[in-house]
Amino acid sequence: MGADLDDLQDPLGLHRVGYAEPLLAHRALRVRDGTAAEGTEQVAEEVPVALVYNGAPHVVMMATPADLEDFVLGFSLTEGLIGGPADLWGIEVVRYGQGIEVQVSVTEACMAGITQRQRRLTGRTGCGICGSDSVAAVLGTVHQVSPGPQVTPAALLGAIEGLAGRQQLNAAAGAVHAAGFATAAGSIMRIREDVGRHNALDKLIGALSREGIDPGSGFIVVTSRASFEMVQKCTVFGTGLLAAISGPTGLAIRVAEQAGLTLVGFVRGSRYTIYTHPERVELGE
Repeated sequence: MGADLDDLQDPLGLHRVGYAEPLLAHRALRVRDGTAAEGTEQVAEEVPVALVYNGAPHVVMMATPADLEDFVLGFSLTEGLIGGPADLWGIEVVRYGQGIEVQVSVTEACMAGITQRQRRLTGRTGCGICGSDSVAAVLGTVHQVSPGPQVTPAALLGAIEGLAGRQQLNAAAGAVHAAGFATAAGSIMRIREDVGRHNALDKLIGALSREGIDPGSGFIVVTSRASFEMVQKCTVFGTGLLAAISGPTGLAIRVAEQAGLTLVGFVRGSRYTIYTHPERVELGE
């Protein structure tokens, strides 16, 4: 049977599939200073999620079983499978064995493009970058981002601090990445969490797109490194600034430079490093 994601909520307010909790309790042996004690640990769940478009299997992702509707929309947008939320007609979530199948309905025009991509990938794996059939397909077209607002150092640092304070799954179990969208003043508007950093960002972009939030009205903060894929997803969405707790890769910097995106890394405490387009950060005199 399918599950309506909007009807199922866990105690943290996260959309979930009925059988698959984002957290599970596990008996464990805690050892501190040589002394062992049994106890119950909260553990972040990770399950295979198969995305099936108009009946055709496309990809299997390992993900946290929460906010799957946002994940499907965000993934479909950032991977170029659909052009906008209106192209996604419906989502049904089904349990199969130890995994989840998400049956996605899209327009005929979008499905034609997905089918063509699948034909090129016959015999290859399908995990986004791994499933691309050439170097050119991986790099793709660089999307120019919106000008976006200028932000102060206080807003930048405050957004990272605010993100940490709203990571409910990570606070309970650890092992979970987060992506958040902040206003120009640094207030976190939306946050999504997942065991995969790309998944967390896709979930966030899906939520923002579903709600019609302007990507130029704020900036994105993440609790991971700023890899090429993270930058690419932000440019497809159109936001002008990405701030990460860890550092960027060389390719991420080059793509950010071409796209006009401000890339900030090592945002911790009172320090940060701006790698591209520093004009969006008000450094003062």
